[in-house]
Amino acid sequence: MSELQQEPTATQGEGRYVLGDPIADNRAPDSPIGDRWDDRKFSARLVNPANRRKMSVIVVGTGLAGGAAAATLGEAGYHVKSFCYQDTPRRAHSIAAQGGINAAKNYRNDGDSVHRLFYDTVKGGDFRSRESNVHRLAENSLSIIDQCVAQGVPFAREYSGLLDTRSFGGTQVSRTFYARGQTGQQLLLGAYQALERQIAAGTVEMHPRTEMLDLIVVDGRARGIVARSVLTGEIETYLADVVVLCTGGYGNVYYLSTNAKGSNVTAAWRAHRRGALFANPCYTQIHPTCIPVSGEYQSKLTLMSESLRNDGRVWVPKERGDERPPHEIPDDERDYYLERQYPAFGNLVPRDIASRAAKNMCDAEHGVGPGGLGVYLDFKDAIGRLGRHAVEAKYGNLFEMYQRITGDDPYEVPMRIYPAIHYTMGGLWVDYDLRSTIPGLFVGGEANFSDHGANRLGASALMQGLSDGYFILPTTVADYLADAPFAEVPEDHPAVREAVESTHARIDKLLSANGNRTVDSFHRELGQLVWDQCGMARSKEGLEKALDRIPSLREEFWRDVKIVGTGDGFNQSLEKANRVADFMELAELMCLDALHREESCGGHFRVEHQTEDGEAQRDDEDFSYVAAWEWTDGGKPVLHKEDLEFSYVHPSQRSYK
Repeated sequence: MSELQQEPTATQGEGRYVLGDPIADNRAPDSPIGDRWDDRKFSARLVNPANRRKMSVIVVGTGLAGGAAAATLGEAGYHVKSFCYQDTPRRAHSIAAQGGINAAKNYRNDGDSVHRLFYDTVKGGDFRSRESNVHRLAENSLSIIDQCVAQGVPFAREYSGLLDTRSFGGTQVSRTFYARGQTGQQLLLGAYQALERQIAAGTVEMHPRTEMLDLIVVDGRARGIVARSVLTGEIETYLADVVVLCTGGYGNVYYLSTNAKGSNVTAAWRAHRRGALFANPCYTQIHPTCIPVSGEYQSKLTLMSESLRNDGRVWVPKERGDERPPHEIPDDERDYYLERQYPAFGNLVPRDIASRAAKNMCDAEHGVGPGGLGVYLDFKDAIGRLGRHAVEAKYGNLFEMYQRITGDDPYEVPMRIYPAIHYTMGGLWVDYDLRSTIPGLFVGGEANFSDHGANRLGASALMQGLSDGYFILPTTVADYLADAPFAEVPEDHPAVREAVESTHARIDKLLSANGNRTVDSFHRELGQLVWDQCGMARSKEGLEKALDRIPSLREEFWRDVKIVGTGDGFNQSLEKANRVADFMELAELMCLDALHREESCGGHFRVEHQTEDGEAQRDDEDFSYVAAWEWTDGGKPVLHKEDLEFSYVHPSQRSYK
């Protein structure tokens, strides 16, 4: 074992992993941060238009990042093969985003700028993100809005015709562009139209209802995927010069989350098993504004947009256990605790802070609703100030959705909300070019780790997805393809055969178990375990408990799972089992990552590491790095550290008071 590969000390995870060589991002130019992306674009090699037609690109995922990337690469002339497991690209989970998309346009003349968006994002991520990537994101935000307006995205407008904006958590300016409460849907339809145009033009070959199950790596390069038709069950291989994964996050490891039920980690995890490092898996985001759990029968949670915190006021009764209806509780007996604790930002503190504050109120028995697991989000003052018509214009579809789900009219009574798993900041490690550690494998959107650190600010996910898809990947993928042509890969290549055989063997093993427990029962148990021990609050004791239980649960899963039907055709039980098997492995790495990181930062809150007033307490001296994990089949995971350097935003105690 080399000097750079040694057993960690007991305080770092008790010998559960091995330290590997450090890793670094060597693609960002060594120039002033405001010039880096322009310098990188100029230094990136180009591919002559006639040669592009000879090159093929696989793009997995059709959300904002994947749809935008496939459309843009197709329009550039490459032969693009686009994949999604949904029946149409427009069902990608990006469509569920509600509140808005950030951009530093400064239309309100309230002091916004590219540098302020950059600063807010680095600070909001609790100084655990890479400066170069974040500044590029802030720069690209300006072009994203112009691109989407040109596509016809119906952003809200002021009376003058200028695009309207609103505020989101973690900022003191109004930079969030929106389309009522359906911004993600409208942005995705814009990307979808661009994608469909290229499908009609013949540059994009669309493969819906097709799920990636493995990555094909030939001579060290990503050269294709193994995929299964969810309709026929047929296993097929697709080969290309480069593979781009834009497959979203892994929040459904918790079972209950705001993600669509089909959202999963399989594509990214199978790439991880093939050699791509997985970075910061413990960085998961809890959204403070969700409809509380209503019963054990529930299979997912519903998000109420963060935009509601613009005009809604969060409160709980001052008296513990107060079960009076909210309209019977006078104002002086209400605790508007976010406004009290964080006067500078009030109800618009970042998500991690708002979520922990709600949990603390409920833990102290001030919660409302069934089980005391809820707080009020009240629009009485906004309706009195603005009028019901104005509130309807901003939030009407969200209010309607809440009423349909709960039976309560939020115009008349406050909403009840509680934190829930929403977004994952961790993902496959990428450099400035969005290249993973496998040459030829690029990763965009929520599937990579690159831009949000330990906590994502609201309205930044849509920004990152479109930045990666429209502006970054088309430049950096072209630079990689400038080395083409690559050797042709035949269908019977040993690496292709091995990937196919491995996929068949995995499916056969799942089907042959013929046990006594459903896939969902295993998923529920895993999700509850991870939520309890690696959710809003984590402790050494709880994480070790999870790490002891997950391996035995995984063994039980492979031995006792019951999958009805066969692999030859449509089989949702088999689809879910494949995904839950990957969640079992991911969950263990999440808990290990959380255990080794002995600090609190952003969404990662270790109860042993907090300030006197209960805020996250970072350890910049020992943990100012990206934790990038290497898969070892049957061995201990290997931890590679990428040191974070801050030259433009210096780490400080994050305060929103």
